[in-house]
Amino acid sequence: MSDVIKLLPAHIANQIAAGEVVQRPASVVKELIENSIDAGATHINLVAKDGGKTLVQVIDNGSGMTDVDARMSFERHATSKIAKADDLFALSTKGFRGEALASIAAIAHVTLKTKTHDAELGTVIVNEGSKIVSQEADMCKNGTSIAVKNLFFNVPARRNFLGKNTTEYRKITDEFMRVALVHPDIEFTFHHNDDEIYNLPKGNIRQRIVQIFGKAFNERLVPVNEETDIVKISGFVTKPEFAKSKSDQSFFFVNNRYFKDRYLNHAITNAYEDLIPSGKYPPYFLYFDVPTQSIDVNVHPTKTEIKFEENQAIYAFLRSAIKQALGQFNVAPTLDFELEQSFVTPALKAGETVKVPEIKVNPDFNPFNTSKASSTKSPGVSGNKGAHGFSKIQPDKNVWENFYDDAKSEEVDKEKSEIQHNEVTLSSSLDNEAGDEVSIEKKKPVQINDKYILSSLKNGFILIDQFRAHCRILFDNLMMADHSNEVQKLLFPETILAEKQDVPIWKEILDDLNELGFDLEIENCEIVINGQPVQAKEENPVRLLTQIFEAYKLTEQNEELDVKSRLAISTASGLAIKGGKTMTIEEMEHMIDALFASSSPQLSPHGKKIIETFTMDEIFKRFN
Repeated sequence: MSDVIKLLPAHIANQIAAGEVVQRPASVVKELIENSIDAGATHINLVAKDGGKTLVQVIDNGSGMTDVDARMSFERHATSKIAKADDLFALSTKGFRGEALASIAAIAHVTLKTKTHDAELGTVIVNEGSKIVSQEADMCKNGTSIAVKNLFFNVPARRNFLGKNTTEYRKITDEFMRVALVHPDIEFTFHHNDDEIYNLPKGNIRQRIVQIFGKAFNERLVPVNEETDIVKISGFVTKPEFAKSKSDQSFFFVNNRYFKDRYLNHAITNAYEDLIPSGKYPPYFLYFDVPTQSIDVNVHPTKTEIKFEENQAIYAFLRSAIKQALGQFNVAPTLDFELEQSFVTPALKAGETVKVPEIKVNPDFNPFNTSKASSTKSPGVSGNKGAHGFSKIQPDKNVWENFYDDAKSEEVDKEKSEIQHNEVTLSSSLDNEAGDEVSIEKKKPVQINDKYILSSLKNGFILIDQFRAHCRILFDNLMMADHSNEVQKLLFPETILAEKQDVPIWKEILDDLNELGFDLEIENCEIVINGQPVQAKEENPVRLLTQIFEAYKLTEQNEELDVKSRLAISTASGLAIKGGKTMTIEEMEHMIDALFASSSPQLSPHGKKIIETFTMDEIFKRFN
């Protein structure tokens, strides 16, 4: 039998390594920017085109490389960060595996320009698929510029799995923010398709957060500080009222390195217990400083997973620090058990004086007086005064009995009313004479708990989820017709201030939103709302459009639906009648008719069940 185990060629081994390190253009951005930081750069410029598929370029003013180091940087496991195994447990740099540039060059066209500060000439290397095409000396700026073009050009299967340009752009933006947030001492710029997305000057952590997420964020931030022998925690959390439905503004950093940790994230949600509703996530920016030997960052190729030696202790410290911060800044409710609440009075306004309340009494009031004359005004007093000067009051028994009789009569009337109401309800929904075919149109529907619609059938009844049903009806209307003319103009245009990283997404979906019935314009980072769909009626246009946009971003990874379909689903969800809305019989009948005339009465646009059917046989079984 011949030998079957062979050593892989270098270019195949590099492509396999690239599959671990480089998953999408955002992976390239992360690796290149981290290398620039390790090179001591004070200014880093990121340039991307078409979501990074066409070009990802990182330019820095770091230390640069010599011609020998420049060529060595494309070799696997070539690094200046570690020299022995012990260095892995005392890491102070971001990149150390020595695979980043080699892996990137294996599946892209890479042009490297670099020059040290004390050299007259720099070096330019062109590498295509792990093959050095050329290397020559040239005039270069101090630092390093790496341009990565045509990512996955030789691995078409991987390229086909990439998302749309906007999807990949958002991934790049996420990686950019993760690095920029932890290095406020470095100046960053980010350009995408010739548009400047970010221009971040040097500052502190709070200033960097505001630079990225907008000035409104400054008022939302609550500082967190905790220092122990095990960990030092600093950073910011946000006030509970600014919790979001998406956890896209949650950031953990340890020793200036971004990481993810569900366990520590649970500590934060636990600290916000009873302050935010379920399904909401408070944005946070938290920085941990721990001894380098107490963590292991080499547990995953992307280095976003960290192992802590004192995981449970850090959990407790983090939860305590956030609770203390929220309480210290009067965000969490506090109780003073030593304060007698009955003596607490509201403060007076300027110039306001205390007014003594006027008390009016009837000196002739007597509930036991049964005389007709006094009963018209007020009950009087009857009887003789006793030895102690008090009236010997003798209550009339008939008065009290009549009082209770009246009360009992009201209760009986109320019970009768409820019984009659229930009889009408049951009659309208379940009454079905044997042998008679009952159609939905002939029987009056009934609303249950302001959430479901009950309608009788020939042999049973159906329950309809009113929100999902309305979503289906609105979705079909939005998709079937051209709504460009069905716009409800606003008397005064409204404006949404979009985050910079969201502007390209707004531009991509602008035409589709206008086709669905909006009248929108984009001016820099402002979304101007001139009109909204006629179905919106009295809906707040800013709240409605913001809700639609956030819902669209949540479905951005769904490549099965086109942009218009996803926007139509989000719009229908925003306009549909929510649970808790009382409907008239006419409204319910109209909704039932429209639902059964829709393209798919059984399923909502989200793919969830709309109708539940109950047969008489099922009902009989429940009573046996």
